[in-house]
Amino acid sequence: MAIRKSDTDYCPTLSEEGRKMLEFLREHPAAPIFRNESGNRLVSEELDELRAFEQEVAAAHVGWQRGGHPEWLAGFVQQVYEEVPHFRQLGSPPRRFEDIPTTDRADLSADIARFVPDGAPLDRLINFRTTGTTGNPLLIASHPLVAGRYLAFHKRALRRFGIELRHGAGQVGVVLLGLQKKCFTYVSVTPTMGDSGLAKINLHPDDWRRPGDREAYLDALQAEVIAGDPISFGELLQLRVQARPRAILSVGMMLSPGLRAQLESRFACPVLDLYSMNEAGPIGVLDAEAGGHVLLQHRLYVEILDAHGRAVPEGTPGEITLSGGFNFCLPLLRYRTGDHGTLGWTPEGPVLMDLQGRKPVRFQCADGAWVNNIDVTHALAALPLPQFALHQEADGGFVLHLAARAMPHAEAVGKALRTLLGDVRLRVEPIATDGKVLQYTSELEAPAP
Repeated sequence: MAIRKSDTDYCPTLSEEGRKMLEFLREHPAAPIFRNESGNRLVSEELDELRAFEQEVAAAHVGWQRGGHPEWLAGFVQQVYEEVPHFRQLGSPPRRFEDIPTTDRADLSADIARFVPDGAPLDRLINFRTTGTTGNPLLIASHPLVAGRYLAFHKRALRRFGIELRHGAGQVGVVLLGLQKKCFTYVSVTPTMGDSGLAKINLHPDDWRRPGDREAYLDALQAEVIAGDPISFGELLQLRVQARPRAILSVGMMLSPGLRAQLESRFACPVLDLYSMNEAGPIGVLDAEAGGHVLLQHRLYVEILDAHGRAVPEGTPGEITLSGGFNFCLPLLRYRTGDHGTLGWTPEGPVLMDLQGRKPVRFQCADGAWVNNIDVTHALAALPLPQFALHQEADGGFVLHLAARAMPHAEAVGKALRTLLGDVRLRVEPIATDGKVLQYTSELEAPAP
């Protein structure tokens, strides 16, 4: 099979081993229908930069003095105010970091170009669109080097659980899973790992030619790492695959402890729950012994803010707000993520605790008392739910939306919710979308806590 023009366009440093790997991934008898083409786009001089970055990340201390700021932050703020149009129009940075205006997803969505530094290499810029759980489209500015840097933080997270990646030439390093009616799928290679294979596949049956091909393909790849989200993992658990990855990475959505335990039992490997977002990349990895998500980036500062942009007392829930990051095409400065949690401290540094996606919601119980959505999360933690959403209607009743694979657990979920909420009216319906959903919503206005 000759090297196609698109192969070298998407993988400029493609080796002979890499060519054979792409052929294997595409031409295997059980291969899915790949809908798209993509690749690492890295040129040879950037590979040394990536290897040096991996060493830097592996050796770095992550954190800052309790009650203070990281040493690099002041220089970063000055640079952002000089080079990023949105901040340059504000004049000089305030003396106090806490007086810098916050930004959020709506700001980026309105005009992403104003958040890209003047010196960003436009000829190498990558743009991709994401909707998240809000349905608010967001265009992200990135670069091949930025995309390549993700691996350094994934390796740091894996190393915390005793996993050193070793797959190289002639082996498949990573399979990325999706489960959507329409999904971006492709094959590529990872040049810093000897052109090991990477495949982004959709487990939806429409992307496969014959029954049994999903199992046969996954077993043929024997990927070192399987990555996906709870929705795709719910489907994976239904397949009779024999593949045994060395680790599973969950990204993009909250992973329930019940589903995590089921995956660990089935595949006999660590299952890492990563807190990650397109705007900032991998932020933290859940470590139960540390009490929360241990931070992964050494140049990312985390604040917890109230609704007015003020820092909350230590241990108090608030909105996770980020400054710094590794994407030099989109430096973040006091970026309000829309996610909530608390910041705790361990001997090795700060840890994100009680992480909750989106704004906290309070629900009214049958007896008139109010509970936080965190209580709901804890009540359902033992159940292997790939995805669910709970909504309280104006009359106090509830609608629980469950992923199709979770419908057999509807009775157990209902029992757990009524134990928490009392004898409430509860209707269970399947989730109508194959994308992300807002997990907790309510039509009732809770009194001030």
